[in-house]
Amino acid sequence: MRIRDIGIRIGRGTPGPLNSITDVPGVRVGHRTVIEKKGTVSIQTGVTVIEPRAGLARLDPCFAGCHVLNGNGDATGLEWIREAGLLTTPIAFTNTHSVGVVRDALVQAERASTGAHRYWCMPVVLETFDGLLNDIWGQHVTAAHVHDALAAARGGPVAEGCVGGGTGMICHEFKGGIGTASRRLAADDGGWTVGALVQANYGRRDALRVAGYPVGEVLGDVPSPFGPRDAGVPGMGSIVVALATDAPLLPHQCTQIAHRAGVGLARVGGGTEYSSGDIFVAFSVGNDGIPPADYGTRSAPLTTVRTVNQDFMTPLFAAAADAVEEAILNALVAATDAEGQGVHVSALGASRLLSALEQVGWRPGAPHAPLPADIMRLDNRL
Repeated sequence: MRIRDIGIRIGRGTPGPLNSITDVPGVRVGHRTVIEKKGTVSIQTGVTVIEPRAGLARLDPCFAGCHVLNGNGDATGLEWIREAGLLTTPIAFTNTHSVGVVRDALVQAERASTGAHRYWCMPVVLETFDGLLNDIWGQHVTAAHVHDALAAARGGPVAEGCVGGGTGMICHEFKGGIGTASRRLAADDGGWTVGALVQANYGRRDALRVAGYPVGEVLGDVPSPFGPRDAGVPGMGSIVVALATDAPLLPHQCTQIAHRAGVGLARVGGGTEYSSGDIFVAFSVGNDGIPPADYGTRSAPLTTVRTVNQDFMTPLFAAAADAVEEAILNALVAATDAEGQGVHVSALGASRLLSALEQVGWRPGAPHAPLPADIMRLDNRL
C-alpha cells in the first residue's frame, strides 16, 4: 500500500516508473530487518543500505552534498562529503546506538572487496532513534546484518514501512519507517530523475499534514505511544534522507538539492522539533569517470565533468521536495501496527487516513481514485 494507491496525489510532478529512489540508474537498496523476542526484551531494528552505483562506490565516486536541518542526531562520513564533495561508499540507515558497528562493518566490506591496505574509507551512516519499540541499549545490529543488507541490495521495487533501519521507527506518533518516491522531469527541464529514500521517525501528530490537509488535527482519538510512562515526548525522534539524481550536478548543487529535503519534510509537518535530528544527503550519478579517491596512485591532473546550468535547478528543487514529501507518506501508509518494550504503536492505515482527510475537506480528485469502502476491504485483507 502506498499513498497513490488510495487516490492521493502529492505535488504536480510525474513519478518515475517505480516511484522509488531506484528509478535513478544504478541505485540499489538493501534491507536487513531484525525482529526477535528474548524473554521480556523486544528487538525491532535493522539496517538499510543505499548503493549509489552497481559497483564499488570508491572506484566510481559520485559528487555529493549534505545538509543538517537540526543536529539532534548523529552521522559518519559527512565531513568528507563537505570537504571533497564526493560520495565514495554506500549510505546506511540504522538506529542511534548502532552507528558504530554499521560503520565498522562497511569498512570491513570495503577491505574484503578490494584488498586495499593503503586506502582508507569513511562510510556514510545515518541514524534515528528506535528505543521505544526496540531494546536499543542491547545494540542488536551486527556486522553480519550489514553484510546481509549489502548482499540484498538491488534495483527494482523497494520494500517500505517496518523494514530495515525503519523497523522500529515512529512518525507523527504513528508507526513510521522506510519510504521512497521519485520524480521524473519533463524533457524541456532536462528529463532527469530525482529519487528519495527516507527513514521517518519524527513529528507530533497534531502537526501531520497530507497533501496540504491538516489531518493530524482530527486524529487525536488514536492512542499515542508517548503515553504516561517514561516514553519520551511527542515529536522526539529524527528523520534521515538520501536523495539521488542522474542530473549531472557539482557538489555545491548536490548540497542545494539536500537543502530541499527540508521543504518536503515541512509540508508533512516536520522540521520544527528541537528533539529531532534531521540530516540529509544528496548525490548525483550524472558524471562518470571521476577519479577514485585511492591514495597511493595518481590520476590525471584534469577531469572533464558536466553540470546543469543554474537556470535549470528549479525543477530539480521541486522534484526533490515532492519526492521527500511523498516518501514520508509512503512510509506512514506502508507501516503496520507494532508492539514492543511495553509500547503499542498504531499504524496510520489507509481507511483511517481517508476518513481523516474527508473530515478536513478533502475529496478524491481523480476519477480512478479508490472509494473508501474499497480501501477498508484492502485494510482487512492486510
